[in-house]
Amino acid sequence: MTRAFIFPGQGSQAVGMGKALAEASQAARHVFSEVDDALNQNLSRIMFEGPAEELTLTANAQPALMAASLAVLRTLETEKGLDLARDAAFVAGHSLGEYSALAAAGTFSIADTARLLRIRGEAMQRAVSPGEGAMAALIGPDLATAHAIAEEAAEGQVCGVANDNGAGQVVLSGHKAAVERAIAIAQARGVKRAILLNVSAPFHCALMGPAAEAMREALAGVSMHAPSVPVYANITAAPLSDPEAIREALVAQVTGTVRWAESVAAMAEAGIDRFHELGAGKVLTGLVKRIAPGVAANAIGTADDVAAYA
Repeated sequence: MTRAFIFPGQGSQAVGMGKALAEASQAARHVFSEVDDALNQNLSRIMFEGPAEELTLTANAQPALMAASLAVLRTLETEKGLDLARDAAFVAGHSLGEYSALAAAGTFSIADTARLLRIRGEAMQRAVSPGEGAMAALIGPDLATAHAIAEEAAEGQVCGVANDNGAGQVVLSGHKAAVERAIAIAQARGVKRAILLNVSAPFHCALMGPAAEAMREALAGVSMHAPSVPVYANITAAPLSDPEAIREALVAQVTGTVRWAESVAAMAEAGIDRFHELGAGKVLTGLVKRIAPGVAANAIGTADDVAAYA
């Protein structure tokens, strides 16, 4: 069995995530404490108790999701003898989940990852004034059709593919007026569903340029190591191991497309037959099963999930 470990992105957060695991696992508690200390904030309390509005804030959700993922990983290492370098062929993450994957593989420390994600979340929120940008999900079209819709809708504004999630799920991002035009065009073309998303900013498009520069500066000041296993990068849909290439990919990722469908398909083609999603929710598990129907996939986020891991 050839395994890949994958890490969820924003939208998978939920109040209560990680709480039961922290009660059952000293290794998990240590991760949450380390993140709290790195951010000088009781983020774990917000994760465990809410309120949801506070957890959903981009600057909180991003490090919180990483903390939940790494708490599961450390618990698997402690209780199940998981050795990522031995037991995984690749790691990958969706958007901010790429930072979780890199922390799991030892490129960044958990504390540095938490601080980077706080900077990333704040920079993304600042990059575009409220109401100026938007994102929309298109359900049904292939990637080429989604690109064509975005191009037609742009009319001199920004509108492009933010996430290619596979199985006919494509997310567009850009100026609000352009995204609204894209929804109308998609509906006119008979796309099954085209809906505006409730997000705080237009992620993964050219409007995030200021956030990309903030991450370039932040990443330049952080110690990086070669990952213990190759990391599939969102921006290239290919494995990376060189720290400098990883740094550039993380900068480009802020404004570029999350090529999740291509990444999963490429990992399956490379021989991965089981994907383990570590952390909150099961979003990626569902996507993997639709992108690569022949592989096995499961989510590991609770103490019971850890106990069932083999």
